[in-house]
Amino acid sequence: MDCTEHLPIYMVDDDEAIVDSISFLMAGFDHQLRCFNCGKAFLAAVDLSQAGCVILDAKMPGLSGPEIHQLLIEARSPLAVIFLTGHGDVPMAVDAFKNGAFDFFQKPVQGQPLSNAINKGLKYSARQYWKLQNLNRIEKTTERERQIFKMIIAGKTNKQMANELCVAIRTIEVHRSHLMEKLHVNNLAELMKLAPLVK
Repeated sequence: MDCTEHLPIYMVDDDEAIVDSISFLMAGFDHQLRCFNCGKAFLAAVDLSQAGCVILDAKMPGLSGPEIHQLLIEARSPLAVIFLTGHGDVPMAVDAFKNGAFDFFQKPVQGQPLSNAINKGLKYSARQYWKLQNLNRIEKTTERERQIFKMIIAGKTNKQMANELCVAIRTIEVHRSHLMEKLHVNNLAELMKLAPLVK
């Protein structure tokens, strides 16, 4: 089953006709959009820590699309951001991409390219969510636990680690156990999947 199937798709646009048109268009591609007419309502209603995709109108009264995007970045949100604008220009597109936007479309938009971008954005967001969740867990480990994690990644045995750190093997076992518990992993294979996230 596609793990992105039940992830939410949001749209923030103050133009009701555009919202109706794109909602109808995306329904034909099996995308159900949850729509908001301003950034404030969107930010108040949505759990920004969860995976999903948001289609942002670039120019709106109140918070603009880029301003909402900046707030998502500051909140370390894994949401994939797709910009939609009737006033699209190259500098705005370049700025959006520089700030990590997933895609950028000018109105009127065609259904298939937007649907493709949403599908890719949801997959990207699911990966970002996994990464952020695990980075948060790694940040909660102690310095010694991270040190042992790096030694595990390097392929060292408990005995080698104990000798190198001048501690008992039992101490290493306790640190390993705490590390696995804090990172929500059950075995070495799961632990090694997190290796790329360790600084």
